[in-house]
Amino acid sequence: MKALRLFSFMFAALAITATSFAQSADEIINKHIQAIGGVENWKKINSVRQEAAISVQGMEIPVVITFVHNKAFKQEFTVMGMTGYSIITSEGGWNFNPMQGQSKPEPVTADELKYGKDQLDLQGEFIDYASKGHMLELLPSEDVDGTNCFKVKITRKSGTESVYFFDPNTFYTIRATSKVVANGQEVESTVNMSNFQKLPEGIVMPFTMENSQIPAPITITKVVINGPVDEAAFKVQQ
Repeated sequence: MKALRLFSFMFAALAITATSFAQSADEIINKHIQAIGGVENWKKINSVRQEAAISVQGMEIPVVITFVHNKAFKQEFTVMGMTGYSIITSEGGWNFNPMQGQSKPEPVTADELKYGKDQLDLQGEFIDYASKGHMLELLPSEDVDGTNCFKVKITRKSGTESVYFFDPNTFYTIRATSKVVANGQEVESTVNMSNFQKLPEGIVMPFTMENSQIPAPITITKVVINGPVDEAAFKVQQ
């Protein structure tokens, strides 16, 4: 009986020790926000313009991505002299891809619009997530290319979900998975992020992204924070 009590005591001690090293979803998110610049710096961000490039089969495709916080997003790309774009605003969304034979912009589907609107929170959906109506769930950790990452699922007020993978050493997001609708079918999109750089504004961003829906990595070459943005760029010419 004495041995059993001793074993029970040791087991309880080990359980307490393990618990002391555990991380809650809120603790992980708080460390993540601090690692990428902190709440105050991110709440100053109202617009971002990124210039990037995608290298496909020896051809470099220039991409310009423009965000206005909680208002609009536009991704513009040029291939062989033809320019296409995707636009999401708080009012609607459109795609135009002349490389696929489109002669005019076409509205996105309701599912694409719902997911797109969720991406308009430029300051970060984890900041004040509860007041925004989002919920977090801590999932079992998972290996990403040799790194045992923390995993947190966010369920947004809209109902869409994503799972984020956090490097336990830096607390940067190195992978995100989401269910998205492509060609009328729900598929899982995986985005791997790397080459993190700190900007003069004090925030940290990944400068290399690999999206499972895009044939090659996107490399950011220039970032302008809170620069002038002509909102006419988000108007769709039919």
